[in-house]
Amino acid sequence: MSKEAETTFMQTRLIRLASEEWHLPIEQIIILFKKADVLGYIEKGYGIFHCEGDEVVLKDITDFLNRKGIKINA
Repeated sequence: MSKEAETTFMQTRLIRLASEEWHLPIEQIIILFKKADVLGYIEKGYGIFHCEGDEVVLKDITDFLNRKGIKINA
């Protein structure tokens, strides 16, 4: 699998995990991720993120959103 495909797979997993953890519909997660460029953040951080579990990466994304002034009440 190419790095691009692996990155897309990771982004998809994290969208689903965020939806479950944050109790929000997938459509709302996608809008939020696009607004804050979380997908770009995942792409840039893939080198580190692929070594960590999805829960750790989601925590990092939560911190990333907090730094952008977006609070998630999970």
